[in-house]
Amino acid sequence: MAKSVTKDTLIGEALMMNMGVAEILMASGMHCVGCPASQGETIEEACAVHGMEVQPLIDSINGFLAEQEK
Repeated sequence: MAKSVTKDTLIGEALMMNMGVAEILMASGMHCVGCPASQGETIEEACAVHGMEVQPLIDSINGFLAEQEK
C-alpha cells in the first residue's frame, strides 16, 4: 500500500511514514518539527501557522514518499 499524506495528516504521522519528511518540512520553513506540540498538529494547521499554502507542501511530501516506495 502506497504511503501518502493529506491536509489532515498529523505531522507526527507523516514523520512516522518516513523521517525524510522532516527535511522537506524544515526546507519549507517549519523548523519546529522536533517540538512535541507539532507532532499533534495537522499539516494544514502547521501551514496556517507558518502562512503557507498547504497543497504544494502535500505534493512535495507525497512525491518524496512515492519515490521512496520505488
